[in-house]
Amino acid sequence: MATRKKDSDPRGGSSGGSQRQLRVGELIRHAVSDILSQGGVHDDALSGHIITVPEVRMSPDLKLATVYIMPLGGRDIDTVVAALERNKKFLRGEVAHRVNLKFAPDLRFRVDERFDEAERIEKLLRTPAVQRDLKPDSDEEQ
Repeated sequence: MATRKKDSDPRGGSSGGSQRQLRVGELIRHAVSDILSQGGVHDDALSGHIITVPEVRMSPDLKLATVYIMPLGGRDIDTVVAALERNKKFLRGEVAHRVNLKFAPDLRFRVDERFDEAERIEKLLRTPAVQRDLKPDSDEEQ
């Protein structure tokens, strides 16, 4: 019996899992995204919000899906996550109808913080101290 080498990230973390986890995560991402964009969840806290679903990470046994979300403009993040958590049983049922899996995975919702992190790094790179360090030193060239 052959063993499979785990996908790993050079930074020490997981790169997202096996091909199956990635494929199922993408199917669930599309399903959740469609449900939200079509207004399938009837909750006053979600009305008026456009919600992006950039990623869904699956557990190795495919029984837990971590859905990363970001409301447009980053408005009312806590309210949106709380509303999704309140409606996760409905969402799970809808995902089960749209994605053909042996078990419908439990859903948990997390805020996607990659946009904030990218903005923080961008601001840091524009600071005068970093700009000074990036400029070529005129003394070294002569």
